[in-house]
Amino acid sequence: MRNTNNRLARTIARSALILTSATAVAFSLTACGGTGSSDTNGGKTVTVYSVDGLGDWYKPVFEKFKAQTGITVNEVEAGSGEVVSRVEKEQSNPQADLLVTLPPFMQKADKSGLLQASGVDTGAVAAADKDANGKWVSLAGNYLCFIANPSVDATKVTWDDLLKPDYKGKLQYSTPGQAGDGTAVLVLLQQLMGKQGALDYLGKLQANNVGPSSSTGKLQAKVDKGEILVANGDVQMNLQSVKDGSKFNVFFPAAADGKKSTVSLPYLMGVTKGAPHTDAAKKLMEFLLSADVQKSLPDTFAIPARTDLANAPATGSGPSPAATIKDVTVLHPDWTTVLDNLDADVAAYTKATGS
Repeated sequence: MRNTNNRLARTIARSALILTSATAVAFSLTACGGTGSSDTNGGKTVTVYSVDGLGDWYKPVFEKFKAQTGITVNEVEAGSGEVVSRVEKEQSNPQADLLVTLPPFMQKADKSGLLQASGVDTGAVAAADKDANGKWVSLAGNYLCFIANPSVDATKVTWDDLLKPDYKGKLQYSTPGQAGDGTAVLVLLQQLMGKQGALDYLGKLQANNVGPSSSTGKLQAKVDKGEILVANGDVQMNLQSVKDGSKFNVFFPAAADGKKSTVSLPYLMGVTKGAPHTDAAKKLMEFLLSADVQKSLPDTFAIPARTDLANAPATGSGPSPAATIKDVTVLHPDWTTVLDNLDADVAAYTKATGS
């Protein structure tokens, strides 16, 4: 799905649902056919609603799963908030079997009663990376980052630099509360500056911000083309895009003292409540958490969720996630607390930025 010849389609994947008529809603991108409503494999089908980013990894993994089990994976991609929104809208007629999204949207799905305990053995995953009640578990590790057009010396960019007039109309970040990466920007700034400090900063940054965006991935093409100079993103998605031919650099804005920080932003997965193919979903979860499959995650710039593979080397080319975050402090927010305060925080953000 993510390749040099089709970067535009790839990056649109984090966008909102497109209204195709007054009564029909479709996702912006599907990976393996269908939107979750069809079953053309005699019942041997499992439907995954996923935030984008792992498309290159999914394709061969899902083909291997089908070869081993006879079960076809129908995968649909959209923004991290959008996949949860669709599961919620379809409660009376569930279509998704497995949900993959970012925090705090997985926690939101759990709180909204959209998940069921999978019963899958998650013993190889650290306790901090899974729900104590078995509703969700980390699939792969990832981190918030920023990207800059090659015309910018990203190695020297600070948070204060981004407030300079040089970036007026040349900077954009995805919207907190809608996009997982955008929410992570707000969370990181809260961790670094406190809640009011984060609001004050983002209020000032708004003078340079192009405007809201529900799609983080879509910003990649804009930075690549030089339409904007700086945008937010995440390490896994951005490094994969660079490997596919995008021209931008991954960086982490520094504080006044030179220290760089980021937040852990893992891909989380869980079985949906009322899943039409629960058994197939559980088999797929077990498969995705198996050591053999997890070993291939570094090749797509993601980090295995299994503790016994935390330092698994990549066999492909390009910088590793570990090398990318070297000398960067990784913060681990309490995403449940983030979710509890999210509505109020987004409302305060909207007021502070006038967006």
